[in-house]
Amino acid sequence: MPESQQIAGVLAPPPLIYLAGILLGLGLDWLWPAPFAPGWARFTLGPLLFLLGLALVLTVVRHFRRAGTSIRTEKPTTALVTDGPFRYSRNPAYVALTLAYLAITLAVDSLWVLVLLLPVLAVMRWGVIAREERYLEAKFGDGYRDYKARVRRWL
Repeated sequence: MPESQQIAGVLAPPPLIYLAGILLGLGLDWLWPAPFAPGWARFTLGPLLFLLGLALVLTVVRHFRRAGTSIRTEKPTTALVTDGPFRYSRNPAYVALTLAYLAITLAVDSLWVLVLLLPVLAVMRWGVIAREERYLEAKFGDGYRDYKARVRRWL
C-alpha cells in the first residue's frame, strides 16, 4: 500500500465533526432560541443516552486495544476489529458519538442542535465512513468485504 494510503484520510476527526454541529447549533440557539424537549426527556432520556454512548465507546476502545490497533483516524489501522459491538455495527464508535450528541441536544434543549445532527451525519457518512471503508477494503481486501457484507454500517 503506498504511503499516502497508510491512513483513511478522513475529512476531520469524528469527535470534532460532532462538536462542530453542537457549537453551531448553540450559536443559532443563542440568536434564535428554539427549545423543544419536555422536562422528562431532558432529565431522564438525556442522561440515559449519554450513559449508553459512554458505555459503548468504552467497549469500542477496549476492543481496539485488545486488537492492538488505534481508534484514532489519523493513525494506520493495523487490525480489523469484528468482535464485540462490531458484530452489530461497523461503526459503533460513531453510534456512541451520536447517542452522546442526542443527550447533549436534550441537555441544552435546542432544536437547532438537533436539526444540525442531519448534516453532521451526512459529513460522517461521506467525509469519514466512505473514506474509511475504501481504506479498509484496500488494506484488508476480502476479509473486510466479507465483514461489510455481514454487518450493517450503523445498526
